[in-house]
Amino acid sequence: MFLSVFDVFKIGIGPSSSHTMGPMTAAVRFLDMLRAQLDAAPAALKVRLHGSLAFTGKGHATDRAVVLGLLDYRPDNLDVDEAEVRIAELWRTRRLHPAGLPELDFDPETDLVFDFGPPLPGHANGLVFQALDKAGRVVLSEIFYSIGGGFVVTAAERESPPEEAGTESVGWPYPFHNAAAMLRMARESGASIAGMKRANELVVRSAAEVEEKLGNIWTVMNGCIERGLSLDGQLPGSLKVKRRAKAIHQQLLRERGANSSQPHVASDWLSVYAMAVNEENAAGGKVVTAPTNGAAGVVPAVLRYYLDHCAGAEPAKIGDFLLTAAAIGGLIKHNASISGAEAGCQGEVGSAAAMAAAGLCAVLGGTPEQVENAAEIALEHHLGMTCDPVAGLVQVPCIERNAIGATKAVAAASLALRGDGQHFMPLDNCIQAMRQTGEEMSTKFKETSLGGLAVNLPEC
Repeated sequence: MFLSVFDVFKIGIGPSSSHTMGPMTAAVRFLDMLRAQLDAAPAALKVRLHGSLAFTGKGHATDRAVVLGLLDYRPDNLDVDEAEVRIAELWRTRRLHPAGLPELDFDPETDLVFDFGPPLPGHANGLVFQALDKAGRVVLSEIFYSIGGGFVVTAAERESPPEEAGTESVGWPYPFHNAAAMLRMARESGASIAGMKRANELVVRSAAEVEEKLGNIWTVMNGCIERGLSLDGQLPGSLKVKRRAKAIHQQLLRERGANSSQPHVASDWLSVYAMAVNEENAAGGKVVTAPTNGAAGVVPAVLRYYLDHCAGAEPAKIGDFLLTAAAIGGLIKHNASISGAEAGCQGEVGSAAAMAAAGLCAVLGGTPEQVENAAEIALEHHLGMTCDPVAGLVQVPCIERNAIGATKAVAAASLALRGDGQHFMPLDNCIQAMRQTGEEMSTKFKETSLGGLAVNLPEC
């Protein structure tokens, strides 16, 4: 099993990897399929959103994301100002002009449907794209599933994933598919988890490219923190949530050197870094899936905490942190889920906390066994966490939930480092518990905003 660190950490836009980045990517893929179908004569497009994409799509800007994809924008190449002009033109003309295809009728108001019926069978996040000819006959139809973290698969790919169709024949030096295999390979080779992950990456990329791309990932993450710490005002949406990261950061700066800080002030720094990222995500800003947008603040916050607050921190270890975190994220995605619509928030913030705990433990000198222990502790104490965004917005409780996830990650790494790596519950068993919990969790608590905090609002 191999999932690249650059698939786990993808540069994109907020507010949701599964509800924004995924649908945008699906729309682009459908246009590419249409271009490849030479005998088709498309004249119009229709799109239906199912399951969680329907129930919380408005709050997650899924409709806008689909439109952006149909305008041939991808999450990593979006020019926001240009896009707004083209969206306005589409609403005025109800016509698309995709490169390599004829003009297509598409009215965002009537041809993009939120279907509140049963979800499609393959995943809670389903989209159906159809291209019709001038007579109204369907010339191409495709089902896509947005499975979390910006990953998108067709219905056929969901049934028979590409990795099961031959890509595993690539000679990865360390093809671990679970934590037990990862630890066994580490013992046999003497390599760290980051070292094994890096060796796998070097099969398909040069060493220089790997380091450059890792550096770019951190640059974008850190830039997101800095933007979040510098902006105030109100986040978009009906909740009228105010940004708080800037004010908290200014308080922390004023308290430095005043000998009046409480010992737990380190948690405040962690929290403000995470909140800065997730406020940016809620505003539709540029973020890195880590492993999702809804959980994008945990890993950057813990890495920034390591660099700014940990004794002996070395910027040269940023790559090791990210590679270790990606290894854990890949195991969780492969053996359970990172999708809030499929597993609840345990699959998002829980996974992110496990990844961040593993990364921090590794760069602080932890053995592979201690790293695995750190990930297990962090994930175990997020089990059962629901995904119940108020008003379908990635704001309440998502922003603060990232802050708490970051503090749990640091606590987990610290506990693991004070042990010898031996512990009762293996990470693999914890991942299976998360998968089983997600399967049995009511859909009301899996990113539909039909239960939990989403229906228990203040009376006013």
